Amino acid sequence: MTDIELYAIASVGAMLAGGINTLAGNGSAITLTILTELLGLPPNLANGTNRIGVFTQTSVAAGVFYKNGKLNPIHVKKYLWPIFVGAIAGGVLALNVSNEQFRSVFRFMMVFMLIAVLVKPKRWLRDTDSDYKPNMFIWMPALFVIGFYGGFIQMGMGIFFLIIMVLGMKVNIIESNAFKGLVIGSYTLIVLAMFHFQGLVDWKIGSILAVGQTVGGYLTARFASKSKWADQIAYYVLIIVLVLAVAKLFLT
Repeated sequence: MTDIELYAIASVGAMLAGGINTLAGNGSAITLTILTELLGLPPNLANGTNRIGVFTQTSVAAGVFYKNGKLNPIHVKKYLWPIFVGAIAGGVLALNVSNEQFRSVFRFMMVFMLIAVLVKPKRWLRDTDSDYKPNMFIWMPALFVIGFYGGFIQMGMGIFFLIIMVLGMKVNIIESNAFKGLVIGSYTLIVLAMFHFQGLVDWKIGSILAVGQTVGGYLTARFASKSKWADQIAYYVLIIVLVLAVAKLFLT
């Protein structure tokens, strides 16, 4: 297979990953597989290189959501700092510790997330409860932990984030996805710089994948901002992603 054919396949996969990340999460499972299995990057280099597309895709998607009235940064800024601080700490750890050992526990975390998504599905299809006041002594540490995880490995972070926002903060799933783009885009720029200065970013390969991820993110965010069925579609995509992830982790 020629380099052009490899990059073409990688770009299509990256576009799919960008769409999945925007509407649900765990699209990095696709891009990390492309980077390691198809393009032959070592795990830590793939982890850093993947952040290029994550940054461009989430930033563009957040911009589309904002333009279409699905994202109000003022309402969510209080949730931003614990995630941001956690992501920086996770990025520091990722530069010094391989995340391969963590993947053995990842399968059980995926099972937990699938159960959380399937129990009482109506909770995932409700509007944002603007009167709800979450206990920040509980949720601030939770947001820090999810930020730490995102800075460390990124894969699956979007699903964890949706579970916290939709079930814990009672925010609508599409608005949660919009906020997710803002949050991940913000901390990924810093984490990407950290990987770059350690020589753990392949800018050529990462930029090629980033084009596909960004196109997928843009198109999906545009659809999700305007479709009346967006909530239901996002929920079912989330279930499909989790079922496929659990099947892959346990059967391979």
